[in-house]
Amino acid sequence: MENNTEGRRDGVWAQPYSLASGQTQFHQLGHIRLWATLLDQEWQIRSEALDLDTDPASWTETIGHTLPSASVPLQRFIRENQSSTLTFLPALADLPTVIRPFQPLTIPAGGRCTIYVGTLVWMKVCVGDHHTVLTEIPLASPSMTWVGRNTMEGELCYTSPSFARLVLEAVPKRPWRAVTPVTLINQREQPLLLERFSLPTPLLSLHQNDRGQLWTPGVTVEVETDMNSASLHVEQSLLSAAGNCRHVADAREKMARGRLVRAFDRMFG
Repeated sequence: MENNTEGRRDGVWAQPYSLASGQTQFHQLGHIRLWATLLDQEWQIRSEALDLDTDPASWTETIGHTLPSASVPLQRFIRENQSSTLTFLPALADLPTVIRPFQPLTIPAGGRCTIYVGTLVWMKVCVGDHHTVLTEIPLASPSMTWVGRNTMEGELCYTSPSFARLVLEAVPKRPWRAVTPVTLINQREQPLLLERFSLPTPLLSLHQNDRGQLWTPGVTVEVETDMNSASLHVEQSLLSAAGNCRHVADAREKMARGRLVRAFDRMFG
C-alpha cells in the first residue's frame, strides 16, 4: 500500500479520533502498520509487522479511504452503541520483562546506581467513551525467556536486550517504548554483577510528557545479603527529569504482596 504524505500527522496516545462510516485510519508506529476501518455495523482492524533494520523514531497517522492488500490479516468487531471514536492506549507487557544489559554492570560493595531502560509498548485499540478494547498489538515482536531454578519452577517472561544506560540524555526516546529508571542499591560486602534483571512491567503505569515520551514510575531494587534477598519498590511519583507528564494508562496489575514475593525470588535468576 502506498500512502501520500499529504494529510499525515503525528499520532498521539490517549486522544480520541473520530471517523465517518467508510473511512480508514492508517498508523505507522514502531515495527507495525495498522489500519482501522469504520463501517455501518462493524470495526475492521488490519495490521502487519515490518522487518526493519533500524528502530523508527516517529509515529504517523492519516485518515482516508485506502485499504491494504488482501494479504494483510483482518479482524472484525461488532460495532456497538454506534460509537465512531477510536482511542489508542499504550500498555506495558502483561508478563515481567527480563532486562539483559549488552555488557554486564558491576556495582561495588555499598554502591548504588540508576540505570535507564526502555521497554516495549503494546497498542490497545479502543472504541467509544468507555475505551472498550477491540484488540492489542505489540509494537515490535517480543522475545520470550524462562526464569526459574529449573524447568518446573519459574515463570515465562519477555526478554529485552538493553544498553542499561547510566546517562538519561543517551536514552533514545521513541513513542513506542517506555523509559523506566531503575535504582540498584548493593548493601552487600561484595560487588554485585548485574547480568540480567526482572522488571515487573505489569505493575507499572504509563505517563506521557510534553514531548510525547512515555515514562513509568521508578523502580528501586535493594540487595542486602544475596540476590534472592533483593527487595523491590515501585515509586509513587515520576522522576523530575521526565518533565510535565499526564497519566495515560494504569498498570495492568495492582501491587499484590504474593506477586512481588515471587518476583523477588527470581529477580536476578
